[in-house]
Amino acid sequence: MNVDSIRAYCLSFPEATEKLQWGDALCFKVRAKMFAVLGLDRVRLTFKCTPETFAELIERQHIRPSPYLGRHNWVVLDQLDAVRNDELRDLLRQSYEMAAAKAPQAMRSKNARKSAKKKAVQVWARKARSRGKKN
Repeated sequence: MNVDSIRAYCLSFPEATEKLQWGDALCFKVRAKMFAVLGLDRVRLTFKCTPETFAELIERQHIRPSPYLGRHNWVVLDQLDAVRNDELRDLLRQSYEMAAAKAPQAMRSKNARKSAKKKAVQVWARKARSRGKKN
C-alpha cells in the first residue's frame, strides 16, 4: 500500500476523519479518538494493536514500538512494505475498531444520531405491533 491507498482505506471507515498534526503527520480519528498516524515527509505509519500482535510485530524488521505510545501497544512501520497489503488492511481495521469502541458516543455525527434514533423508533414500532397482535 502507498500513502494514497492508506489514506483512502482509513477514510473508508464509518465516521473516520483526518487532520494534519505535528507538522507532517496525517492523523486518522474516529469521534476524536486516534487510530492511525501517517507521516508524510518521512513516510511511516503508526497504529494501535492488541498486546499479542504488538509483541509479534516488534520482532519484525522495520517495525518498532512507537515513541510515547509504545507502552499502549502502538507500533511504527518505518517502511510501508514492512507487512503485506492484506495484513496491513487488517491491522488498520483492528486499530479502527479498538478506537471506535473507546470513542465517546456523544461525539457521533448528526447523521449517525438520526440514524440510531430512526432505528430505535422502528424497533419500538415493531414491538408495539407485535404486542397488539398478541392481545
